[in-house]
Amino acid sequence: MLVDSHCHLDFPDFADALDAVVDRARAADIGRIVTISTRVARHAGLLAIADRFPDVFCSVGTHPHNAGEEAVPADDLIARARHPKVVAIGEAGLDYHYDYGPRDAQERGFRTHIAAARATGLPLVIHARAADDDVARILEEETAKGAFPAVLHCFTGGRDLAMRAIALGLSISFTGILTFKKSDDLRATAAELPADRILVETDAPYLAPGKFRGKRNEPAHVVEIAKVLAETRGVSLEQISRQTTENFFRLFSKVPPAKEMA
Repeated sequence: MLVDSHCHLDFPDFADALDAVVDRARAADIGRIVTISTRVARHAGLLAIADRFPDVFCSVGTHPHNAGEEAVPADDLIARARHPKVVAIGEAGLDYHYDYGPRDAQERGFRTHIAAARATGLPLVIHARAADDDVARILEEETAKGAFPAVLHCFTGGRDLAMRAIALGLSISFTGILTFKKSDDLRATAAELPADRILVETDAPYLAPGKFRGKRNEPAHVVEIAKVLAETRGVSLEQISRQTTENFFRLFSKVPPAKEMA
């Protein structure tokens, strides 16, 4: 079994094919799917999708792109996280590549989501793009106030950020970018990480792995990412599937294992 730990099933790309997309994921032995929140204002729609499928779960949070428009207090995130299908906080963090959200608003939002993750014990899903130094600084400052579970999703940062995150107890998740021809440095980092800290995800509908490049991505394609991660680390697909799935359930501890959903 594999898990897609990060996708966006509420995006318009899936509106006319959601049942088929979930069916294809099940056929590919994707046992769990986590669809990630980007706007709390649209959380009801995300919850409706998670409630519709027993093997789909969701998060609650505001993407850094939207940090200037939506400043949700930690207490609101904590209250929403009580829903049984909400298993993570975020995604939140810093994106200096696009800078759609003002940087001060992004940092405030990031710290607010960290507080919610610390209070709930749910993992924080971190978006970090072109902001390695500030992401590492904030994570180190906040961890000094009290530990919290977290994952650097869609990791594309440098080795320094990866190792600083690992030192703080975080996990790191890889997408289809790992499969791209020009991702040698990323694969080198992936090969070096501790086995108990790695996850796989699609970030669908974006970042389809090499085999499906140019097409809409979907949770079933996480298998292709796992294949490249296994090859990168010199282990079998079976081993990487087992390891990343164990890692997922340990981090996303609110998600029930298969035996509890039978």
